[in-house]
Amino acid sequence: MKSIHEIEFFFKTKYFDEFLKALKILKNCSICPRECGANRYSSKLGYCNGDTSFNIASVCKHHGEEPVISGKNGICNVFFSGCNLQCVYCQNFQISSNKIERPKHSQDLKEVVHSIIKLLDEGCHAVGFVSPSHNIPHVMIIINILRKLGKNPVFVFNTGAYDKLDVLRQLEAMTDVYLPDFKYMDDSLAESLSDVTDYSEIAGKAIKEMYRQKGNRLLLNERGEAESGLIIRHLVLPGYIENSISVLRYIAEEISPDVHISLMSQYNPTINTSSHPKLKRCLAKYEYERVIDEMHRLGFHNGWIQELDSPDNYNPDFSRDKPFH
Repeated sequence: MKSIHEIEFFFKTKYFDEFLKALKILKNCSICPRECGANRYSSKLGYCNGDTSFNIASVCKHHGEEPVISGKNGICNVFFSGCNLQCVYCQNFQISSNKIERPKHSQDLKEVVHSIIKLLDEGCHAVGFVSPSHNIPHVMIIINILRKLGKNPVFVFNTGAYDKLDVLRQLEAMTDVYLPDFKYMDDSLAESLSDVTDYSEIAGKAIKEMYRQKGNRLLLNERGEAESGLIIRHLVLPGYIENSISVLRYIAEEISPDVHISLMSQYNPTINTSSHPKLKRCLAKYEYERVIDEMHRLGFHNGWIQELDSPDNYNPDFSRDKPFH
């Protein structure tokens, strides 16, 4: 493991200063499709309410939904605060809301890097960036620093798929595995549940670009851990299975039925959905089975489904140092 002294020495070199220049783009921020044009160096922030700081809510080991992503020892996930989507049902609502005070793992980049390296040295094979779309320069800086320090884990881009094509192209040489959550084909539903009016077009193009970069093939190492590829996630929401079917049809017809799909049943009501007419309950067995049937009918044959008793396994508490324990 790199010692604290080695990491601190790096932060005093010219290389670190060069990496920080990536943040200058935030003076007129257009890194996500909202294109707020906000000066994140000022007090007048944009939609995501993010400034130039490394607003990281948690750096932790996570045993996620897909075995090839978690691996035997878990993935080191870097959870950013805020999001360029505001999904009312988000299980990470403690940190994803752009309107509440956010718990932060650390504003000190050295400590963040040290935490990542510690988990890598404990056996994590990959570093995942969760909700990174509004913090792409920060992602690039962290990747560059880790590589400069001699660390070359698998880098996973775990996104809500509301991403710009030019940004994804910049990430091509840096991202090993794309893990987008393809949420909607119904834009009226996207507007009511995630505060976005053009989701289907933007996400569709974004995932097509990820597919262009990675194709159908998911490369695994000798331990069965993903080293390169694309996995498209979709969370089935109670009462909205037609949207799920539309998402799967789009992927089959416009991308490929050979792509890896993670069809998730883990939806769990939160305090923010307790009074919602459809989202106040868990997913019913017949709803999930109908979507699975459509997935098979469309010819998908790579990927994962979940047990219906899975929701409680994925509820984090970001007030704790280890949110998923």
